[in-house]
Amino acid sequence: MQNTITKNYEKIKQPNHFLHSNQNQFSYIEQKLNLIFLDEINSEDSIFKRVNKSAIHKMALFLSNGIQRSCSIGIAGETASGKSTIALDIINTIQDFAQEYCIENAITRINTDDYYYDRSDMVKKAGSFAEFAKHYDLDVPEALELELMKKHIKALLFGNKVLLPEYDMSGTAIRRDNVKPAYPSKIIISEGLFTLTDKVVDAFDFKIYVDVSHDVQKERFYKRAAERDLGDSADEVYENASNKAKTHIHPTADRADIILSGEADRASYRKFINKILMLVKEVHFNELVIS
Repeated sequence: MQNTITKNYEKIKQPNHFLHSNQNQFSYIEQKLNLIFLDEINSEDSIFKRVNKSAIHKMALFLSNGIQRSCSIGIAGETASGKSTIALDIINTIQDFAQEYCIENAITRINTDDYYYDRSDMVKKAGSFAEFAKHYDLDVPEALELELMKKHIKALLFGNKVLLPEYDMSGTAIRRDNVKPAYPSKIIISEGLFTLTDKVVDAFDFKIYVDVSHDVQKERFYKRAAERDLGDSADEVYENASNKAKTHIHPTADRADIILSGEADRASYRKFINKILMLVKEVHFNELVIS
């Protein structure tokens, strides 16, 4: 695919010196990133299914301070694809690094699910959340106030504190607004079913889609359904989610800079993130030497 790193991507030679100029720093970082990505792509059971070269170029700009603001990451994928697990692994790995190197405000998570509209009156009228859900579709982008989510992300990217909503996932459909303070940080990350849909996608610098096989996704869904006591309604919920995903979620993969495998080992994700962080350490925390 054009402008995409693949296993046939031309190998880049690693430079043998690192000068202090901004341009040389950017070039060094970009070449190192290309090597890191290429190494992972060529590995057995790679975490990647597709990587656009433009994403690596943009990452180099952020790491070299060519772009001097926070960056935002949006992760999408259908239910039970593994997107939440991947997002948490990214967050935890970065937070561990930040703690070790005393970096304040390293990463902030925006939970897409918190932007579901408050429908508590409709739940009360229906008598239960289960009855409400029979007549109200939660598996479409219109069920969420994505415009507000975009507004909050943009505010954080430009250095403003925001108060986030909080949605009650216990079955009340209550959303409390302006309850969770979020502070500007170096990275803003969000994951959800509709993170790469029209109303919010352009809030993200890096767009990631998590792909998973139908069999694995279905197995995960029913395991989760059993844990949540969905009972006989699990089949109906799964069928609706799958059908809506074809319309609203699968097409967003075309917008992604990076497509991840939702079936890769979790340790592989953390290992890759740590390689990027070691580059950050080299560039920003080690003393540079001119050879």
